[in-house]
Amino acid sequence: MADDYPKVDRVMGGPSGWISIGFPAVLFLYFLGLLPQIAQAPQVHGIDWVPSLGIRLSVLLDGLSMTFALLITGIGTAVTLYSARYLGQHPDYPRFVCYLLMFMVGMLGLVLSDNLIALFVFWEITTIASYLLIGFNADSAKSRRSALQALLVTGTGGLAMLGGMIILGTVAGTFELSQILTMGDMIRTHPWYMGILLLFLAGAFTKSAQVPFHFWLPNAMAAPTPVSAYLHSATMVKAGVFLMARMNPSLGGTDAWFWILTLFGGVTAVFASVMAMRQTDIKQVLAYTTLMALGTLTMFIGAGTHYAIMAGMTFLVVHSLYKAALFLMIGIVDHATGTREATVLGGLSKVMPLTGLAAALAALSMAGVPPMVGFIGKEFMYKAGLGLGGLGAFWVTVMAFAASVMMFAVGGIVALKPFRGNLRPTPHAPHEGPWPMLAGPLVLGALSLMFGLLPGVLGHYLVGPATHAVYGEVRTVHLYLWGGFNTALLLSLLTFVAGWLIYRRHEAIRARLAAFEARSPIDFDAGWDRLLEGFKGFAAWQAALIQNGSLQRYMAVTFTTFVALVGATYVLRGAFTAGVSLSTESVHPIQWTVLALICAGSLLVVWTHSRMTAVAAMGVVGIGVALIFIMFSAPDVAITQLLVEVLVVVLVSLVMLRLPYLPRRSRASWRPGHALIAAGTGLVTTFLMISVLAGDFDRRLTTYFEATSYPEAHGRNIVNVILVDFRTLDTFGEIAVVVMAAIAAFALLRGAAPAKRDTEEM
Repeated sequence: MADDYPKVDRVMGGPSGWISIGFPAVLFLYFLGLLPQIAQAPQVHGIDWVPSLGIRLSVLLDGLSMTFALLITGIGTAVTLYSARYLGQHPDYPRFVCYLLMFMVGMLGLVLSDNLIALFVFWEITTIASYLLIGFNADSAKSRRSALQALLVTGTGGLAMLGGMIILGTVAGTFELSQILTMGDMIRTHPWYMGILLLFLAGAFTKSAQVPFHFWLPNAMAAPTPVSAYLHSATMVKAGVFLMARMNPSLGGTDAWFWILTLFGGVTAVFASVMAMRQTDIKQVLAYTTLMALGTLTMFIGAGTHYAIMAGMTFLVVHSLYKAALFLMIGIVDHATGTREATVLGGLSKVMPLTGLAAALAALSMAGVPPMVGFIGKEFMYKAGLGLGGLGAFWVTVMAFAASVMMFAVGGIVALKPFRGNLRPTPHAPHEGPWPMLAGPLVLGALSLMFGLLPGVLGHYLVGPATHAVYGEVRTVHLYLWGGFNTALLLSLLTFVAGWLIYRRHEAIRARLAAFEARSPIDFDAGWDRLLEGFKGFAAWQAALIQNGSLQRYMAVTFTTFVALVGATYVLRGAFTAGVSLSTESVHPIQWTVLALICAGSLLVVWTHSRMTAVAAMGVVGIGVALIFIMFSAPDVAITQLLVEVLVVVLVSLVMLRLPYLPRRSRASWRPGHALIAAGTGLVTTFLMISVLAGDFDRRLTTYFEATSYPEAHGRNIVNVILVDFRTLDTFGEIAVVVMAAIAAFALLRGAAPAKRDTEEM
């Protein structure tokens, strides 16, 4: 409930409210001014962001991106105006505004991006922002669960999509969408096409809640009503639809694209329509109708014909207008009556006439009744489905018809039943909503009527350019309200009749659906909980197995993994055949002496039972390595090595005096398993070094540092210049890590009391 919080005295949310309203309003006017220009020809603007990786912060302005931008900013203005009155006195309203504007910017960046990597960055911004908005009421366990569920489902799909983007960028040789969209023939015939397609659809289906990933979307109703209105009409849930529409010129046009999208979209549309009939909470009813719309849009994008794309783009605008209006209307009803239950509400038009008018206009458009623009969208969907031919025509037309029938009935449940008849008692005395909350739904409802009466305006400025961008080819787009007597009109009339009959029997149908749901073994939401519990159980088992407190086991697992993976790579790639000259004729006797010193230190480490002796022997090995550096003219590295070895020996010796006594786990003098791991690590490392020496030495980086160290960094010692100038932040980071580790070690040692020591082993 919007009123269940301590009030803060603000007018329209204070400065936060006015800023939140002004920001999208200014952007809407800006994009509206660009519309005639973009309708003629797309534009691309951008700057280099990460040039070494081919990543640009670029913007693609075409019909599709402009349609979404206008919906995002236009509906965003209505939502923020509504929110300023609905939540303006909430103590955390400024935080809410921050999240909402972050959400808006993320969606705008997503739809306007011309670079795949930049698109992914904005994609994830919407994921994080939606998590914060859905969980805005952090005191509610339901809100926290729903927010986390949305984050995990859509975030997982986003990671899969990122993999597809990287592969697609590799195949195309660029991450710029304006170029990729012209390479459709090459991409569709590439061996990696199916993998790219599935990864992209994983991101799109999770974001736009296609079955079986649909369950998070109805749960997202835990968010405040303005968030639900924005999320369902113009933003996050439409991101997946946008991605499929955007990628249609390069990934569409194949049998795989057609059948995957039409099957999943059709099933989602019909399933969601049936589930909408099952609900009694009107907000939940609208949530499932959003799933219906997303499934319908997916299905027609998958159909891929020019008529299907045109029908999809028309329905995109239709749905955005009526869904935002209905959600905002539900918020007014909830605010005024204290309930959203369809079984409780009735007769509200007597005391809330303007709210009833907004509800009627939006519901008529959702039901597809002329002269609303929803009628045009439904007519074109039927015509597009009938024009496909074959099994595809049957599937798409039947699914669209079934969903439309259900939406007609749902329109009556949402907007007719609560307002007609006698006024029923409600928790609060109903009253008309304030103008900031009424303005949005009334304007959006009026636009649904205006575009229905003037379809040419909608077709010329929005649907036409968007269709060109999605279809990838400029074709004539002509929207009209009356197309004569034809099969599509007959299906529309059947839709009205069937929808009215279902509405008349909706209470009985709801009861039967509830009974069926109670007996059904399939529960996606409960299945999600079981999946998470399974992951947690697996994580606990894995942690108990691996993180058992034994440093010996950790080292054994680490080096065994190294030997297995690198060794297997050597065998599979035939790298053992790489040869290098190992002649000993040029080895100086002093070098043999140093080698003997290193070997002696290594053997002493293995042989001794004293930890202190082993530490000293390891220092001998390090000193021997430092001597090798000196012999091969690397004094800086040698000095560093000597300092490190001396410090290690001294510090480890001091630390061991402070450590508590731990009994030896094994007294065995010979450990064949450890010997095998050590020998394998040594052999693999040796072959790795041999392979490096056998390869051609690339001096480009060496030459670069030799040529630039003195002129650019003013240093003659190349190693020091690399560390201090060329790798400044990297070196600083390493120093910071060492300092933090030293501080932590000091704190641990300072808090440890002197303990009994194993004097025999020291």
